[in-house]
Order: sequence, then structure tokens, then C-alpha cells
Amino acid sequence: MNRLSGSFTTYLIDMRLFTWSARRILSAHKQVSGGSREFWGWLNAVFNKVDYERIKAVGPDRAAAEWLLRCGAKVRFRGFDRWQHDYNGLPTGPLGRYRIEAIDATESCIMYRGFDHLEGLEHVEEIRFNKCIYIEDACLERLSQIKTLQDSLKNMTIVSCGNVTDKGIISLHHLRNLEWLLLSDLPGVKDKDQTVDRVQTALPRLTIELDLA
Repeated sequence: MNRLSGSFTTYLIDMRLFTWSARRILSAHKQVSGGSREFWGWLNAVFNKVDYERIKAVGPDRAAAEWLLRCGAKVRFRGFDRWQHDYNGLPTGPLGRYRIEAIDATESCIMYRGFDHLEGLEHVEEIRFNKCIYIEDACLERLSQIKTLQDSLKNMTIVSCGNVTDKGIISLHHLRNLEWLLLSDLPGVKDKDQTVDRVQTALPRLTIELDLA
């Protein structure tokens, strides 16, 4: 085993142990006290930390998949029908073999701190933000400025994300190839007609489905 593969194996073992331990701690903590906002915030920030050396070593798609699954999200790789949700079951192979095509962040703890993981992803066509407590305007603005996502992203869902406001939705107009957008249960969006009109004007081919009070 060469030094690189040895380091890679060590990294995987360390991350699996860390993830397993963190989940055990979370489970015990929830059972005892129902959870502490400060504790959850600290742990979720750890899950979202960006390791730039890791990205260089394994490529953006693999590193992003590891981040997303650590945080409770799912990914689907290009050419595959099955969603990947088990961190320990991530497929291995040559760099570049597995490209992320879709992200389902439903009830995950992804937050702005981790969004640098999205840089370099070239094949993401769909993103789902559903009941994501840390998704806020800054996250949507950051995502919308990533050039590769501007080219690839076609479908997007934003549902029950209480920290998203009109500002975040308007920023999506940078996603020039977006074809379908679902917006539902977003209490932070106050002027839905004007906000939707601004996005629709910038992206006339976009179909927007609304379920906003």
C-alpha cells in the first residue's frame, strides 16, 4: 500500500468512527434532554467544515458526497437510479468515476459554512431543500454564484425552509438554465408576487410552482 492510499484509508476510518460516535452522542442526548440548540449547532458546524486538502486529494464530487452524507443528505450519481444515503457505503473507484447529479438535502444539517464543497461540481441537475433549518438567503446566494451550477442546474425545490426570504429567492435568477422551481411553505417570503415576477422575468423559460400563503 502506498502512502496516498494509506492516508486515504486512514481518513475513511477516522471519519467513519467520528460519524458513528457523533450519531451515538446525538441519540443519547436526544433521549435524555430532547437536544440542546448549542450542542446541535456545534456538532453540525463540525460536520460542515471544509477540508480543502481532502477536496484536492479525492476530487470535488467525492468530497461533496462525503459532506452531504455526513450532514444527513442524500446524493444520486450520474448514471445511477439509486440514492446514496449511507456514508460508509459510498462507492470507491478512480477519481472522476462518480459524479453527483442530484442532491436531496431533506431535513439535513447542511449550512453555509459547507457550501464551498459545491465548487467544481459540474453535473448537478437537481437540488432539493426541504425542511432545512440552516438554509438561509446566504446559502442560496452562494449557490447561485457558482459557475458550474449556473450551467448544470435544472430543477430545484425549496420547501419549509423558515430562514429563506425574498432576497434568497431573487438570487436564484443567476441560475440561467433552471427549468423548474417549486416554492412551498416559506414564511420568510413576504412579497411573493413581486419576488416571483423578478425571477420569472430573468428566466422566462422557468416553470415556477407556488404554494405560498
